[in-house]
Amino acid sequence: MAPSAMSDIEPMQLPVYSKSSNKVNASVLYGPRDLRLEARNIEEPGTGELQIAVKSTGICGSDVSYYKKFANGDLCACAPLSLGHESSGTVVAIGPQTNGFRVGDRVALEVGVPCGQCGICRKGRYNLCKKMRFRSSAKSVPHYQGTLQERVNHPAIWCHKLSDNVSFEAAALLEPLSVAIHAVNRASPAPGSTALVIGAGTVGLLTAAMARQSGCTSVTITDVDAGRVNYAIRKGFATHGFVVPNPIHTTSSSSSSIFTNSGSSTPLEPGAMTPASLFSNSIHDQLDTAKGLASDILSLTKLPPGLQTDDEDEGVDVTFECTGKEACMHTSLYATRPGGKVIMVGMGTPIQTLPISAAHLREVDILGIFRYANTYETGIRLLTAQEYGGAGFTLPSLDDMVTHKFKGLGAAKHAFELAGKTKDDDGNLVLKVVIQA
Repeated sequence: MAPSAMSDIEPMQLPVYSKSSNKVNASVLYGPRDLRLEARNIEEPGTGELQIAVKSTGICGSDVSYYKKFANGDLCACAPLSLGHESSGTVVAIGPQTNGFRVGDRVALEVGVPCGQCGICRKGRYNLCKKMRFRSSAKSVPHYQGTLQERVNHPAIWCHKLSDNVSFEAAALLEPLSVAIHAVNRASPAPGSTALVIGAGTVGLLTAAMARQSGCTSVTITDVDAGRVNYAIRKGFATHGFVVPNPIHTTSSSSSSIFTNSGSSTPLEPGAMTPASLFSNSIHDQLDTAKGLASDILSLTKLPPGLQTDDEDEGVDVTFECTGKEACMHTSLYATRPGGKVIMVGMGTPIQTLPISAAHLREVDILGIFRYANTYETGIRLLTAQEYGGAGFTLPSLDDMVTHKFKGLGAAKHAFELAGKTKDDDGNLVLKVVIQA
């Protein structure tokens, strides 16, 4: 069970509003680390909407980025913004012309709401809709407010019913699980394939697990954090683990370190380790280092000499790059076999210098993914199946990934501060932080 993070924190006392009140408490970001609690008005759910009492919200790397910088990558907030988009809760009110739900239903929220009318939406790739509104993102103006509120009105079509054996915490993690499902769907690995996952954060771990679920017989996960790699192996997310040696030097650059913050673009604080700490300034030296690192990683799963085929075919079938860092993309390209695939999962450095000939001349496909589409029902089926077990690979417990829980919106600031770290004050692994109602 995840430890409570509230033993020495006195939560802020909030006014209590009934479910029938038109007021709710909300955690609202006004600027970098300027997180405030305020009362907001909430209307009755409109046509096709449900009103959801939010029970659990996981903190994502993008949330941490907004909290620290009031921006995520090149998206800068221009108005107060409620964070949170990994959420689950219960239905407390139902709008007109809304069928298939009852008050009390337990649901997971898919928080990206596309237009549903454009050609992209009609093709089923609604995650790419130009009119997409995504909760807690500054991309749309006015901003679509996040789920760190007591109650939210949300389109019923994007609310997914849960079975009783799925906890609210696990249901909240359906959002990052959906990223992993979408990544593996894009990769379409054949049964018996080999895979490499770079970055062992929440998305990296779940991507490794979904690669195993899809039939990959060998899944190696790598990160600079030994605690995360060891967790991945111990809990069955991956079959092999490789800990990347820590950079020796530090710099005052604000760039993120490699192999960390899997699936996010969270900038680190000044003084953090960066790719420049591991690689020299020469691009050739950087690429040589990436080649060496790729070779070291591949040596973990190298077949016995009698079973090895042509060296030209060395490499994994699919590499999932879950950090978004340039150095990790270098390693990805060199670690993937000719004719293989590199899946860009993590959002990080927007402009990169890559050894493109390593892909071009060896027909290595580079595929990007953006969020997810048509994945929640799959995720719910996987979580529901955990109760029954059965033959073959079973998805590891998502509840176990929740390492720290905070009670109430009044503890949000403490939760965000911890979510930006890899270890808590007691030296325990920080993986997924959730805020409970």
